Amino acid sequence: MKHLFLPFPLFFLFITLTSAQSPAAAPAPAGPTNLTAILEKAGQFTTFIRLLQNTKVGDQINTQLNNSNQGLTIFAPTDNSFSSLKPGTLNSFTDQQKVELLQFHVIPSFFSPSQFQTASNPLRTQAGGSDGSFPLNVTTSGSQVNITTGVTNATVANTIYTDSKLAVYQVDQVLLPLSFFTSPSPAPAPSKPKKGSRSAGSLSGSDDSTSADASGAIYLSKEVSYAMTFVAVMLAAFP
Repeated sequence: MKHLFLPFPLFFLFITLTSAQSPAAAPAPAGPTNLTAILEKAGQFTTFIRLLQNTKVGDQINTQLNNSNQGLTIFAPTDNSFSSLKPGTLNSFTDQQKVELLQFHVIPSFFSPSQFQTASNPLRTQAGGSDGSFPLNVTTSGSQVNITTGVTNATVANTIYTDSKLAVYQVDQVLLPLSFFTSPSPAPAPSKPKKGSRSAGSLSGSDDSTSADASGAIYLSKEVSYAMTFVAVMLAAFP
C-alpha cells in the first residue's frame, strides 16, 4: 500500500485551507438589557416583578434602556419588604397609584454608590419632580446609603446589577410615597363681601342721597305752591 506524501509547502497549504473552511464560532452579541431577567436571576423579587409586568412599567423601563442614552437607577424591594407592609396595603392602591409606586422606585439618571454622597435632595423620580408630592431623600453614612420618603425609612442593602447606564439596588423596604397617605388641602371658599363694605356703602350712600334729594325737591315744590296761593288770596282781598 502506497502512502501519499506531500511536500512540506503543499502540506502547510492543505492545513491552512482546511482550517479556513471551519472557522471558530464568534461569541454571540449581548442581548438587549432586560430588567425582569436581571431581577429573576437575582431571585427574591417575585412581587416586584409581577407589579412591573402587570402595570407595563417594566416594558417602559426596558424601552428606555435600549432606545435612548438615558441612564436609570432602580431601587428594588425584596419579597420580604412587600410582606412587611400592613395587610391590604397594595390592594388599597388604585391602578394609577401602583404605576406611580413603581415609578417612585426609578430615578431617571445613573447613580453609582459613590455618587449618592453628593446627590442633591430631593431626588427626582419618574413619579414626579420636586413639587413635594413624591419626595425622595438620600443620605449616606460611610458606604451605607439611606432613603427616606416621609413614610418609609429604607437602606440600600446590595448592588444587584450595574453597567454604564443601569444601576439596580436592593432595598430593605418598599418606598411608599407621602402623597398616598396625605389628603390634598381643600380649595379655599370664595370670600363673601362683608356688610358695610366700601362698595356696598358707596352704593347705599348713593341711594340715600338720591332719596334725600328727591324728598327735598318735593318739599320745596309744596312750599312754593303754598306761597303762591297765599299771594293770590292777598291780592284778591285788596283790589
